[in-house]
Amino acid sequence: MLLLCRRRVHGLNSILKEKSIIILSSEYYFAEQNMANLTRAHSFVYQTQDHLLKMLKNELVFDEVVDSWAFMSTPWSVLSILSVYLFFVLKVGPNMMENRKPYNIKNVMLLYNAIQTLYNGWLVMWFFTTPGAVAYQINHICHPLPRNLNQFLVHELNKGSWYFFLSKVIDLLDTVFFVLRKKQSQVSFLHVYHHVNMVITCWAYLRFIKGEQLLLAGIINSFIHTVMYSYYFLSALGPHMQKYLWWKKYLTRMQIIQFISIMVFNVGLYAFSCTIPKLFMMYVLADLSLFLYLFLMFYRRTYEIKHKGKEHTN
Repeated sequence: MLLLCRRRVHGLNSILKEKSIIILSSEYYFAEQNMANLTRAHSFVYQTQDHLLKMLKNELVFDEVVDSWAFMSTPWSVLSILSVYLFFVLKVGPNMMENRKPYNIKNVMLLYNAIQTLYNGWLVMWFFTTPGAVAYQINHICHPLPRNLNQFLVHELNKGSWYFFLSKVIDLLDTVFFVLRKKQSQVSFLHVYHHVNMVITCWAYLRFIKGEQLLLAGIINSFIHTVMYSYYFLSALGPHMQKYLWWKKYLTRMQIIQFISIMVFNVGLYAFSCTIPKLFMMYVLADLSLFLYLFLMFYRRTYEIKHKGKEHTN
């Protein structure tokens, strides 16, 4: 009997050892697989990071002349302006105006809108009157010429980009005037995001990229702003002008078409394997997609829902 028990215990121990070996082998196998997966993941991340850094290094273009222009040498001046802007329009301004009447700044608004109309219109005219600018955009939009072959024109196009960047800094006053007139409802996420993002994007483009291809998008934007600030100028003249401003909804549609056309333009540069700053273009496409979505939502809320409300009322 004792011998039988010993045999059973010995058999049980053998079975347990075999199972332990199987379990340990399985754990070792899974640990080995996990280590291999981690190694592959680490290799993928490292290779991707290395590839992106090489792309970024190849796309960066520095120019001492551009760096000597206002706001361009370091990001701190631009970041300081944007910090003050955000602090005022989101915090200080609304608190300051909470128990005050809206400021009567009609004359200031008229002057501001007139200046914006003229400045943006001048930017459009500058592009068409700068020798070689239009021809360069037509003939070399896909593959720009080496910079040493057209230094004068590149300098002029960089200057145009700087003028455009300055217009985006001036645009920040739009929000300041909304706050002073107690129109805080118009200080929406879409509005603030657009203004801040345009300043940062234009600065980064001119500071690090300086590609001549995107100047065309800036000219389209300046044309839209010429029409837009013309509308604002007429609207600021008083209520008696409203009957002449029936075309407001078409202005919004023009802005939507602007975003779509610039997106199609950028996608076309990819499709035809053009020489482009790829990382910056990826950012531009993602940014335009987000902004187009936000703008379409704004258009729907502003016009379609109001139109349905009028139909129900009638």
